[in-house]
Amino acid sequence: MSAAAPKRLARLVVSVPYLWLALFFLAPFAIVLRMAFSHAATALPPYEPHWEGLAQLSDFLSQLDFENFRLLGNDPLYWESYLYSLRIAALTTVFALAIGYPLAYAMASAPSRWRGVLLVFVILPFWTSFLIRVYAWIGILRPEGLLDAGLSLLGIEGEPLRLLNTETAVLLGMVYSYLPFMVLPLFATLEKLDRGLLEAAADLGAAPLTAFLTVTLPLSLPGILAGSALVFIPAVGEFVIPDLLGGPDTNMIGKVLWNEFFSNRDWPLASAVAVVLLVVLVLPLVLLQRARLRREMAA
Repeated sequence: MSAAAPKRLARLVVSVPYLWLALFFLAPFAIVLRMAFSHAATALPPYEPHWEGLAQLSDFLSQLDFENFRLLGNDPLYWESYLYSLRIAALTTVFALAIGYPLAYAMASAPSRWRGVLLVFVILPFWTSFLIRVYAWIGILRPEGLLDAGLSLLGIEGEPLRLLNTETAVLLGMVYSYLPFMVLPLFATLEKLDRGLLEAAADLGAAPLTAFLTVTLPLSLPGILAGSALVFIPAVGEFVIPDLLGGPDTNMIGKVLWNEFFSNRDWPLASAVAVVLLVVLVLPLVLLQRARLRREMAA
């Protein structure tokens, strides 16, 4: 084998993920972007592109029509849905972190023989269909459902809870569904934590809370950032949970996107919604990456 063969093999291995991104991310995004600059039409597919093939690519800039994007900014339905989705996703991330951090810390602090069992319990919901789990919350939250029955068994009587078709129901369903995505990276980070650092902090007179705030919390920041990204990004574009558990007031951008594609059949406008949504999702990734690089440089 020649000396250049290992280098060629390494380049080939590195090129595989880039090829995957090009085929399954860049190519579909290019198609959606093309539709976003098209006109709706009564046809199949229901849009008229502004250019066809490479022969007219020179006229691309002159033919661009930003009408769909202008409509997104002018119609309150769309930008209010974006803002509402960002708020719901942020609340979901905060609640998932508040619940997931103690859970991950307890798992990482448990004896090693129990950690695998606890990890299985965390990923156990993934063995059931996501849609079935969301439907189960309907049975729990509906009036006179399992939650009302449980409160009656505890002796708490009153009017039936009307949580279904509310923002509270959406938050409950989203926190439940995305909690494992917060717990797993936190557990992976906390499990690698050097317990000797905590013992050293205690020897220096630090109280348990002080040791946690000055040692554990900063060292677990990569897990917090990773878990927050894994929860926040899919939560912004969530469609199933708001559609099944929410009401007319829980109009997240995922529902708007579905309605434009399949109910209104306005593919160009729906594509513009998807493009803007992608920009909204990429922005936190860029910010997290910059925060990580800044942290590494400071270290």
